[in-house]
Amino acid sequence: MWRSAIAILRPVGIGSGAAALSALPVIDDMLHGRVSVLPVPADSPEQTSQLTTALRAGEQINDDVAVVLSTSGTTGTPKGALLTASALRASAEATHDRLGGAGRWLLALPAHHVAGFQVLVRSVVAGTAPVAVPAAFDAAELAAAVTALGSGRRYASLVAAQLDKALRDPQATRALAELDAVLVGGGPMPAGVAERASAAGVSVVRTYGMSETAGGCVYDGAPLNGVGVKIDADGRICLGGATVAAGYRNPVAPDPFAEAGWFRTDDLGVLGGAGELTVLGRVDDAISTGGLTVLPGLVEAALATHPAVSECAVFGVADERLGQRVAAAVVVEPGATITLAQLRSHVSDTLSPTAAPRQMHIVEALPRRGIGKLDRRELSRMFGVDEP
Repeated sequence: MWRSAIAILRPVGIGSGAAALSALPVIDDMLHGRVSVLPVPADSPEQTSQLTTALRAGEQINDDVAVVLSTSGTTGTPKGALLTASALRASAEATHDRLGGAGRWLLALPAHHVAGFQVLVRSVVAGTAPVAVPAAFDAAELAAAVTALGSGRRYASLVAAQLDKALRDPQATRALAELDAVLVGGGPMPAGVAERASAAGVSVVRTYGMSETAGGCVYDGAPLNGVGVKIDADGRICLGGATVAAGYRNPVAPDPFAEAGWFRTDDLGVLGGAGELTVLGRVDDAISTGGLTVLPGLVEAALATHPAVSECAVFGVADERLGQRVAAAVVVEPGATITLAQLRSHVSDTLSPTAAPRQMHIVEALPRRGIGKLDRRELSRMFGVDEP
């Protein structure tokens, strides 16, 4: 269908759970070039108002933009990734190719964000009907949804907190084990979750990507077909290829899309000998202490191997002498105890003593935002006091 070079960005309210499926006809129109959309949460008028204002819904936009997906990164200001229909299709087709073929999808994520939105896109591209459950699903809901997917290839996309929750219930665990693949993205996976999933026969695929790359584009360290990965001189991960967005609705400086066909992320990483990507952590999470840089993810991985540690998060707090010092919030296993000295000694067994936390806080639960992302900023706010 012919369209003018300029379209109007149309806000589309997408509900949660089963209500999200009503957006499928709009997504089909979007993929066929009939409309440019801004997904917003149908059940949050306040957030919808913020997004439609910040991303200028109802105003003109280049007609090759199929969707503007909200993304704020660490600034809190929605930038809006401009994704074309070809980028969305390339992502969906590469995903199905990597997983072994098109199939039916379980939707358990908010569909106005990229991971949930791509479940709907993959379903439209594959000509299949997804089955939806609430993001805070219980075991019975998950089991019923997996059964409703029927036969053939079946997939789900979750965040780590959802997978962790499901693995704590035998009924939910059995349901996930029936799926051909469970994609898990949205940040680092807590220690032990992958091992528990494997032991239960759940086929977990760890994904890395963001709105700017039409969702996950690196699976288990290997880029999807058509995706390029490189590390720049500063150690940042750069992602390129057919799934990369055309830019931002609200451009920023410096422009992470400045190199044509590439997106410069805010993540640090390394490439192995076979080209596999290891994500080390976000640039703005790095802790500068005594002139050295400590990456929280590496410290968390070391801490998580201590038998008393159930969950942990590492963050930086201001320090008059060091600039910043390494701090840790720890959820201990029931009945266990741990001291700061024990924690420091455990980390120093595998990492430089500089990485060993100088401050420890025992907490009942780690602060999270959305449906499971660790909120390090909240930890810094809670515990960012200058202690001797």
